[in-house]
Amino acid sequence: MEEIGSIVLIISLIILIFISAFFSGSETGLMSVNKYKLRHLANKGNKHAKRAEKLIKRPDRLLSLILIGNLFANNLAASIATIFGQRFGGWWDTGAVMILTILVLVFSEVIPKTIAAVYSEKVSFISSFVLKYLMFIFYPLVWLLNNFSILVLKTFGLRVNNNDEHHLSTDELRTVVNEAGALIPKRHQNMLVSILDLENVTVDEIMIPRNELTGIDINDDWKSIVRQLTHSAHSRIVLYRDQIDEVVGMLRVKEAYRLMIEKNEFNKETLLRAADEIYFIPEGTPLNTQLLKFQRNKERIGLIVDEYGDIIGLVTLEDILEEIVGEFTTSISSNLSEEITPQKDGSFIIEGGVNLRELNKNLIWNLPNDGPRTLNGLILEHIEDIPEAGRTIKISNYQIEVIDVSKNRINLVKVKRLRK
Repeated sequence: MEEIGSIVLIISLIILIFISAFFSGSETGLMSVNKYKLRHLANKGNKHAKRAEKLIKRPDRLLSLILIGNLFANNLAASIATIFGQRFGGWWDTGAVMILTILVLVFSEVIPKTIAAVYSEKVSFISSFVLKYLMFIFYPLVWLLNNFSILVLKTFGLRVNNNDEHHLSTDELRTVVNEAGALIPKRHQNMLVSILDLENVTVDEIMIPRNELTGIDINDDWKSIVRQLTHSAHSRIVLYRDQIDEVVGMLRVKEAYRLMIEKNEFNKETLLRAADEIYFIPEGTPLNTQLLKFQRNKERIGLIVDEYGDIIGLVTLEDILEEIVGEFTTSISSNLSEEITPQKDGSFIIEGGVNLRELNKNLIWNLPNDGPRTLNGLILEHIEDIPEAGRTIKISNYQIEVIDVSKNRINLVKVKRLRK
């Protein structure tokens, strides 16, 4: 080594530090690059993305190659530093190694890894070009090192499956959508998150409850039936006998009008023949499941039944779609803005039948909604009695004053969110 000049050693040391920096930056860049964006670019035909994705598919081999390169550069650099120490003597014996350690730490670790973390896509594209050929050259050594490592892991009872696909869970996908920022418009983000939330919401939570169902009793006199048809605000009407549990069909009002115009004999029998068969939905059905069932069965409306077969409500295709895109302006049913009246003191006058989930969603509240589905039900469950008007209670962080009660039902309350 004596015949090798100091200038050559210094140049060699600089080259080795650069090589070490390349491998360190490549590791960070390829491991931190957005794999889903990479796959998207690869599917579009980007050759750089295809090359990088191919390397990332086998991270064990990639890391083995990078470690081989890093160890080679760092160990050779340490040997050169030792030569410097022996050649110049004195404090160089320890000083050369200390200087090399600082240089490697700063220029081969911190700086390249920081750059790679910030510009992971560019770094991965550039480094993958070099690593592709290095993998081909050093493949026998990489294969040997990789398999030896797997053998050691197996002796400790650990299993490594290189073919595992990293799929996003629903919660992880929701986080990705929420953190998309300006890349996805806020309205589109809300729609995507709402689609993901469909599996957590059941038909019971968005249904029109039994006491609000409108229908026609087929046993009424004919004039009353015709009057109800002509004044109906809905496109479909439930037909029943005496009580809602004795449903006989679902009548399309357009069809009734057509029969009224075209048929000379328009009576109860023709009305019953024109009615469609009732489509029943079990309570507790998740919205994503029911949406697919509506599509598969070509239905738009269904009656929800409990475990005893009693009707508890009605849900439509439009109700489920509104969970995704928001309220339709053409909706006939009252929306939340009609059930809530803001007050000057920061409180709200709210109808008792308002849906708790919708209330929390729109006012960004956190009233308990894991039990009763309406504000009326929540209050009754909390006090275990039917309150009188004027009674004030506290639920969670909300002060609730009962304003109007009739027919064993709380019609109107005043709610104020208390400061913590």
